[in-house]
Amino acid sequence: MDTDILLAKKAIESTYEGLCTIYEYVEIEDPDTGETIVSPEPVPIHENIPCKLSKKTITATEGGEVANTIKYEPVLFISPNIEIKAGSKIVITQHGVTRQFKRSGEPFVYNTHQEIALRRIDTA
Repeated sequence: MDTDILLAKKAIESTYEGLCTIYEYVEIEDPDTGETIVSPEPVPIHENIPCKLSKKTITATEGGEVANTIKYEPVLFISPNIEIKAGSKIVITQHGVTRQFKRSGEPFVYNTHQEIALRRIDTA
Protein backbone atom coordinates (compact mmCIF):
# COMPACT_ATOMS: atom_id res chain seq x y z
CA MET A 1 0.00 0.00 0.00
CA ASP A 2 1.21 3.51 -0.86
CA THR A 3 2.87 5.45 1.99
CA ASP A 4 0.46 8.40 1.56
CA ILE A 5 -2.52 6.06 1.85
CA LEU A 6 -1.06 4.42 4.95
CA LEU A 7 -0.55 7.83 6.56
CA ALA A 8 -4.10 8.89 5.65
CA LYS A 9 -5.48 5.61 7.01
CA LYS A 10 -3.60 6.11 10.27
CA ALA A 11 -4.92 9.69 10.54
CA ILE A 12 -8.52 8.56 10.00
CA GLU A 13 -8.15 5.70 12.48
CA SER A 14 -6.85 8.17 15.09
CA THR A 15 -10.36 9.68 15.11
CA TYR A 16 -12.01 6.37 16.04
CA GLU A 17 -13.54 6.95 19.47
CA GLY A 18 -15.66 3.83 19.80
CA LEU A 19 -15.57 0.06 19.77
CA CYS A 20 -18.04 -2.17 18.00
CA THR A 21 -19.02 -5.81 17.98
CA ILE A 22 -20.54 -7.21 14.80
CA TYR A 23 -23.05 -10.05 15.01
CA GLU A 24 -24.33 -12.27 12.20
CA TYR A 25 -26.70 -15.17 11.82
CA VAL A 26 -24.53 -18.16 10.88
CA GLU A 27 -25.12 -21.69 9.73
CA ILE A 28 -24.83 -24.24 12.53
CA GLU A 29 -25.53 -27.92 12.91
CA ASP A 30 -28.76 -28.77 14.70
CA PRO A 31 -27.66 -31.01 17.62
CA ASP A 32 -30.88 -33.04 17.43
CA THR A 33 -31.10 -33.69 13.69
CA GLY A 34 -27.59 -33.00 12.40
CA GLU A 35 -29.07 -30.72 9.73
CA THR A 36 -27.52 -27.38 8.89
CA ILE A 37 -29.71 -24.52 10.11
CA VAL A 38 -29.36 -20.79 10.65
CA SER A 39 -28.53 -19.83 14.24
CA PRO A 40 -31.62 -18.65 16.16
CA GLU A 41 -29.65 -15.68 17.55
CA PRO A 42 -26.86 -13.63 15.94
CA VAL A 43 -23.35 -14.58 17.09
CA PRO A 44 -20.34 -12.24 17.44
CA ILE A 45 -18.11 -12.34 14.35
CA HIS A 46 -15.84 -9.36 15.13
CA GLU A 47 -15.43 -8.00 18.67
CA ASN A 48 -14.06 -4.74 20.07
CA ILE A 49 -13.20 -3.28 16.66
CA PRO A 50 -12.16 0.39 16.73
CA CYS A 51 -14.68 2.59 14.91
CA LYS A 52 -16.36 5.95 14.87
CA LEU A 53 -20.09 6.54 14.97
CA SER A 54 -21.11 9.78 13.33
CA LYS A 55 -24.31 11.28 12.01
CA LYS A 56 -25.13 12.45 8.54
CA THR A 57 -28.11 14.59 9.57
CA ILE A 58 -30.02 15.25 12.73
CA THR A 59 -33.40 16.93 13.22
CA ALA A 60 -35.46 18.01 16.19
CA THR A 61 -37.71 15.39 17.75
CA GLU A 62 -41.19 15.07 16.35
CA GLY A 63 -43.89 15.17 18.98
CA GLY A 64 -46.92 13.01 18.81
CA GLU A 65 -49.64 11.71 21.03
CA VAL A 66 -47.69 8.53 21.76
CA ALA A 67 -44.01 9.45 21.92
CA ASN A 68 -41.31 11.66 20.48
CA THR A 69 -39.41 10.30 17.50
CA ILE A 70 -35.68 10.86 17.19
CA LYS A 71 -34.54 11.27 13.59
CA TYR A 72 -30.93 11.11 12.43
CA GLU A 73 -28.84 9.12 10.00
CA PRO A 74 -26.02 7.30 11.81
CA VAL A 75 -22.89 6.41 9.82
CA LEU A 76 -20.23 3.93 10.90
CA PHE A 77 -16.59 4.62 10.00
CA ILE A 78 -14.47 1.48 10.25
CA SER A 79 -11.44 -0.23 8.70
CA PRO A 80 -11.91 -1.33 5.09
CA ASN A 81 -10.58 -4.75 6.14
CA ILE A 82 -13.69 -5.60 8.19
CA GLU A 83 -16.48 -7.27 6.23
CA ILE A 84 -19.93 -6.37 7.47
CA LYS A 85 -22.68 -8.35 5.78
CA ALA A 86 -26.20 -7.16 5.12
CA GLY A 87 -28.45 -7.92 8.08
CA SER A 88 -25.62 -7.72 10.61
CA LYS A 89 -26.35 -6.43 14.09
CA ILE A 90 -23.74 -3.90 15.24
CA VAL A 91 -23.33 -2.85 18.86
CA ILE A 92 -21.29 0.33 19.26
CA THR A 93 -19.99 1.86 22.46
CA GLN A 94 -18.71 5.42 22.12
CA HIS A 95 -18.33 8.10 24.80
CA GLY A 96 -19.78 5.71 27.39
CA VAL A 97 -23.02 5.19 25.44
CA THR A 98 -23.90 1.82 23.91
CA ARG A 99 -26.39 1.56 21.06
CA GLN A 100 -27.55 -1.28 18.83
CA PHE A 101 -27.83 -0.91 15.08
CA LYS A 102 -28.56 -2.94 12.02
CA ARG A 103 -26.73 -2.43 8.80
CA SER A 104 -29.09 -0.82 6.39
CA GLY A 105 -26.80 0.43 3.67
CA GLU A 106 -24.20 -0.75 1.21
CA PRO A 107 -20.71 0.13 2.43
CA PHE A 108 -18.74 2.83 0.67
CA VAL A 109 -15.24 1.36 0.74
CA TYR A 110 -12.15 3.51 0.35
CA ASN A 111 -8.45 2.66 0.68
CA THR A 112 -8.41 4.28 4.11
CA HIS A 113 -11.79 3.36 5.62
CA GLN A 114 -15.36 2.41 4.87
CA GLU A 115 -18.58 4.23 5.65
CA ILE A 116 -21.78 2.32 6.35
CA ALA A 117 -25.24 3.79 6.89
CA LEU A 118 -26.93 2.25 9.91
CA ARG A 119 -30.38 2.12 11.47
CA ARG A 120 -31.02 1.99 15.22
CA ILE A 121 -32.66 -1.28 16.21
CA ASP A 122 -34.81 0.35 18.90
CA THR A 123 -36.34 2.95 16.57
CA ALA A 124 -38.80 2.65 13.72
